Amino acid sequence: MLVLPEVITQANAVACLAALSKDLSGQAQADVVLDAGNLKRFDSAALALLLEVRREVLKMGKKFVLKEAPQRLQDLAALYGITELLPSQP
Repeated sequence: MLVLPEVITQANAVACLAALSKDLSGQAQADVVLDAGNLKRFDSAALALLLEVRREVLKMGKKFVLKEAPQRLQDLAALYGITELLPSQP
């Protein structure tokens, strides 16, 4: 399982993506779960990061799952019309 940091904004999204991409290469499971339970402060860059991680996961032939996404993140995804691209579990 990959874990998101507390903060993902435009200022740190590139570094966060690099770290997640590195960790992604070590994922052996068929489902790659990204735990967003720690995420407290974010902007639309967080959605861009999630979509890029999703692309990488799908390219590996695996399933992407977002876990414990904060309600505000879910609302932002709905606003941008990408909710179905970020399947989540409680």
